Amino acid sequence: MSAPIRVLVCDDQVLIRTGLATIVDAQPDLEVVGECADGATAVELAGRLRPDVVVMDVRMPVLDGIEATRRLAGAGVEHPVKVLVVTTFNLDEYVYEALRAGASGFLLKDAPPERLLHGIRTVSSGAALLDPDVTRRLVGEYAERIRPSRTDPADSPLTPRELEVLHLLAEGLSNGEIAAALFISQETVKTFVSRILAKLGLRDRVQAVVYAYRHGLVS
Repeated sequence: MSAPIRVLVCDDQVLIRTGLATIVDAQPDLEVVGECADGATAVELAGRLRPDVVVMDVRMPVLDGIEATRRLAGAGVEHPVKVLVVTTFNLDEYVYEALRAGASGFLLKDAPPERLLHGIRTVSSGAALLDPDVTRRLVGEYAERIRPSRTDPADSPLTPRELEVLHLLAEGLSNGEIAAALFISQETVKTFVSRILAKLGLRDRVQAVVYAYRHGLVS
């Protein structure tokens, strides 16, 4: 039997933090190794406990979740930790920046428990997670005001087919949905995604979505 996935839960609201920890700890393949209420403590505990996944709130005192994520998973971090951001869409305007800071994915706080558990397992496996219910609304709304300009597809290192896959990926489609839309196999989709990440120097699907919006490849 493999070792359980080690999870650090960070949220400044004690009821939410306790609820998240209780849900996670009830699973035989997951283990809560620590809890904290601010970003600075999250960084300190993550460095000491080395969890597999940090469940991170965005709005926290002392050090917010965005900066904490950047210190744990941002560019240049020697031993990055996988971060799953949980947020309230109607209040939180900073998730886009959290994704740019290195988060491996995000979920809404009102998501059902099974989606949270799936998210932790997905991020732990090395895959990225974008909540399909809010990808277009969330990333699109905030990327529009901070991206510098549109990129001419002719200037992109991607082929037309790769651009097509990136567009669908940025729309929040899964590999299976992309395969169905383009009438290709899921293995072919995986190959396209791998090529896109390699050509653009990106780490995962989350960064690919951010790239697509930032460069105006998706409206």
